[in-house]
Amino acid sequence: MENLNKYIEHTLLKQDALTEDLKKLFAEAKRYNFRGVCINPAYVKMAKEALKDTDVKIVTVIGFPLGANKTEVKAFEASAAKADGADEIDMVINVTAIKAKNYDYVKEDIKAVKIACGELPLKVILETDLLTKDEIKKACELSVEAGANFVKTSTGFVKNGVGAKAEDVKLMYDTVNPHGLKVKASGGIRDKETAIKMIEAGAYSLGTSSGIRIMEE
Repeated sequence: MENLNKYIEHTLLKQDALTEDLKKLFAEAKRYNFRGVCINPAYVKMAKEALKDTDVKIVTVIGFPLGANKTEVKAFEASAAKADGADEIDMVINVTAIKAKNYDYVKEDIKAVKIACGELPLKVILETDLLTKDEIKKACELSVEAGANFVKTSTGFVKNGVGAKAEDVKLMYDTVNPHGLKVKASGGIRDKETAIKMIEAGAYSLGTSSGIRIMEE
């Protein structure tokens, strides 16, 4: 597949990441001209400086990894990340609220973060490992209603989780694509074959910490 690099959001979200690891991530993103880097909010300014002469997007995560922060906190995080120079925001949905069918809460949670993002694209991380197919579809519908720009499979932080599955990506794509939203597949994408499967299922972008391996295969 041509231009596979332009699907990849080169990701480093580990708690014990070193400054040297982040600098390496930015250098690799430059070298391979990846679509973006995905990092924790504390490092957005560092990424902005490191990637200032490139078109590599700076993506950061909000309410990460559990999604159970108060809405006001998520909105503030998004606003601060925007001020620091983030290009895109990936927020974690409140899984408990989805499972409780507290749909108004879920929608308002996403909407508040989208307002804080302004013109920046907002991706809603559904955490598909923890949801039924019906819940995935409903979470997609709520993301559409709340004005999000993407839905995303996973944080990659669920213990014993699979992460992105092609069947879930397709379900998400079929639900949101008619409304103009895109899908980001993330979690467990560690080789070129899996990456291509996700794209064929409808993924517009791929969150992976294995971007170099995928490109070298």
